[in-house]
Amino acid sequence: MTKQTEQVEVLRQHAKQASEKAYAPYSNFPVGAAIMMRNGDVIRGCNVENVSYGLSNCAERTAIFSALAQGYQASDMKTVVIYTPGEKAYAPCGACRQVLAEFLSGDTQVSSTSERQFRQWRVADLLPEAFEFDSGAYRNKV
Repeated sequence: MTKQTEQVEVLRQHAKQASEKAYAPYSNFPVGAAIMMRNGDVIRGCNVENVSYGLSNCAERTAIFSALAQGYQASDMKTVVIYTPGEKAYAPCGACRQVLAEFLSGDTQVSSTSERQFRQWRVADLLPEAFEFDSGAYRNKV
């Protein structure tokens, strides 16, 4: 087993444990995510649903927002592993892809795992031509 494979498996276990904390009464689809930080710390996140479904938050975004809330910078995030229950490993949704593109470099590996499947992408491949906005330059013009 390679070091990268071992790292993904460790993060998969963290993501699976995070999925056990999910609040998913509407979809019954508990998802977990784990981010490996450059210093070796692991930040977990799970999906949190709301009856007004648009107000729900996916595991990937929960993990990224948790890392930021704990004082990490975007540059501290090294890799992301997602765990989805069942047979199929699902790709991140569009909202999560945009958040991944905002906070992770285009070369960052994102892996999705399930009980039987493993899939992997670079952030740039998940969301080519991601929306970008230089708010500092905009504010300086106003």
